[in-house]
Amino acid sequence: MPVEQLNDRILLKHPKGSSAEILLYGASVISWKSGSISNPTPRERLFVSGKSALDGSKAVRGGIPVVFPCFGAPSHPDHAKLSQHGFARSEKWNFGVVVMDNDAGVSVRLTLLPNEGIKEKFEQPFQLDYVVTLAEHQLSTDLHVKNTGLSTAGPINFQALFHNYILAPANEVLVTPLQGVSYHDKVAAADKVETRAAVDVRSFTDSVYENAPGKYQVTWPGGGVEVRTQHLKDVVVWNPQKEAGSKIGDMEEGGW
Repeated sequence: MPVEQLNDRILLKHPKGSSAEILLYGASVISWKSGSISNPTPRERLFVSGKSALDGSKAVRGGIPVVFPCFGAPSHPDHAKLSQHGFARSEKWNFGVVVMDNDAGVSVRLTLLPNEGIKEKFEQPFQLDYVVTLAEHQLSTDLHVKNTGLSTAGPINFQALFHNYILAPANEVLVTPLQGVSYHDKVAAADKVETRAAVDVRSFTDSVYENAPGKYQVTWPGGGVEVRTQHLKDVVVWNPQKEAGSKIGDMEEGGW
């Protein structure tokens, strides 16, 4: 079966060997294994810390957490009661339906609606639908935000982010093409313009690139992934390295 539902997670399997694993808690993708055109043997593409909780007690340190409705510490008045990165990654989502199941791939939809706990800290009515699609060499994640109270509550002020933890050697990985793009360096607390042809993360890096290209190459000797986005105008390049990573409680030693 290409889709297997367990008590706390959903497993996706492609006939060519790729697979994905999604926790209902946070709708967090915690594994994506795929081969490539040059090497069909599936390999893990995502990092998950060995110290991360996977039992629903806290947000997962790794994989692809869904960040909504605020990125980082809340800054909008509507988000004043929220913790960092909002609540979507720390709530149990409902498994909806299998959207697609054919030779091209398999796709499932998960849904999050306001519960009493969410309503206490975020009053705006909403519905989140999250579609995860597994193909032979590709994983797609699509977040649909619906304002269910537009006529009474007005527009929703929100930010959304896929917090991808790409499994790569941090001292060798390069991200392109970001040269010439304006960004906010959160480590230096400064606004800059990228001058490097390829961006590395050999030191503590936390940079928000604004109005970025939407298509990125993340490469290292012997490997790499391509990241494509739609309707996400910014991209974050982050790696805590030992300087900050050693202070993260659920980060495994050397996980950075």
